[in-house]
Amino acid sequence: MVSGSRNRESIVSLSSLVIGGGGLIGHYLVPLLIASGRNVSVLGRHARPRYPLPRAVCYISGNFCRQGLISDLLSCHAEVIHMAYATVPNTSFADPLGDLLQNLPPTVRLFIEAAKKNCRVVFISSGGTVYGPPQTLPITEDHPTAPISPYGLTKLTLEKYAFLYATTHGLKVTCVRPANAYGVGQRPFSGQGFVATAMASAMLGQTIKVFGSGEIIRDYIYVSDIAAGIFSALEHGQIGATYNVGSGIGVSNGEMVKLIGPLLQEVGFACHVEYMPERAFDVSRNVLDSSRLTASTGWVPKVQLPEGLICTREWLMKNMNEWSSGGSTGNDGEASR
Repeated sequence: MVSGSRNRESIVSLSSLVIGGGGLIGHYLVPLLIASGRNVSVLGRHARPRYPLPRAVCYISGNFCRQGLISDLLSCHAEVIHMAYATVPNTSFADPLGDLLQNLPPTVRLFIEAAKKNCRVVFISSGGTVYGPPQTLPITEDHPTAPISPYGLTKLTLEKYAFLYATTHGLKVTCVRPANAYGVGQRPFSGQGFVATAMASAMLGQTIKVFGSGEIIRDYIYVSDIAAGIFSALEHGQIGATYNVGSGIGVSNGEMVKLIGPLLQEVGFACHVEYMPERAFDVSRNVLDSSRLTASTGWVPKVQLPEGLICTREWLMKNMNEWSSGGSTGNDGEASR
C-alpha cells in the first residue's frame, strides 16, 4: 500500500472536493482541510449548506447523481471525500430497493470518474452496520462482514466496488468506517443520532424511545473526533486501506439513558423511557477497534463521553427553537453511522 502523506509544498496548491460536506461531519471536517492549506469545494444537494462553512469554501449546490457534474468537478480537484448518502438505516430497511438505487449507481460512477482522472478518494462507509453481528469485541477492520441491514449491505457493496476499481483501474481509495456520531450540532429526530434524539425528546416532554430491552450496545464517538479521524486517514493513512473510527467503548442504550438522565434533571427536564420492540436491522453489539488508524496516523479520540454529553445538552438547549420547529430533519446528506 502507498502512503497518503504529502509534503507541505504540495498541500498548498491541493484542491479537495467534499461531497455531502454541508452536513454535520463536514461542518467539522472542512475547517481542518482549510487549515491544512487546501482549496476546498463542497457539493451539497441543498441551495445552501445546512451547517455553516468557512467563507473560503466554494459551495456548489447540485445533484450528485448528475454524471456530467461529477466529471467536471473531478477535473479540477485532486482529491474527493465522499460522505453523501441519501438514506439512513430505518429508511433503507423500509425501502431497500430505493436505498440501492439512490446510492449505488452515482457512487460507482464517482469511482469510475475518479480513476480516469487519477483523483484520490476517501470513501466514508459505516462502522456501525457493515460488520453485522460481532464474533468478537472490539471489532477490527479484519472482522468478517455480514450486514443485516440494507444500509450496511449497500455501504459494504460500495467499499467492494471501490477496491474493485483500485485493482482494475488504479483508483486511489481509502475507506473510513465511523462509529455512531454524536455531539454539538447533531439535529434530533433525523433517523440517526440516539443521544440527540433522546435528549431532545425529554426537553419536549416526550418519552425517550428505546428499541429492545435497553441492552443494545453502541460505540458513541464525538463528531469532531470523527472529522479528525477522516482527516488523519486522508493525510497520513494508506491508499488501499480501511480504517475504523470509534471510541472503543461500548455503551448500551439503557446505560445511555441513565447517563443523560441526571444531566437533563440538572436543567429541569425529566426522562421517561418507552421501550419499543427490537428492530430486525439492529445488531445487538457494535464497538470498534481503531488501533489501525492510531498506529498509521497518530489519531486518538479527544472528547470523552461525559464532556461530549454536556456539550450536546447545552447546544440543544441553546438552539431549541430551531430544531423543535421540525425544519431540520433529514440526514443532511452524509453518512454518520
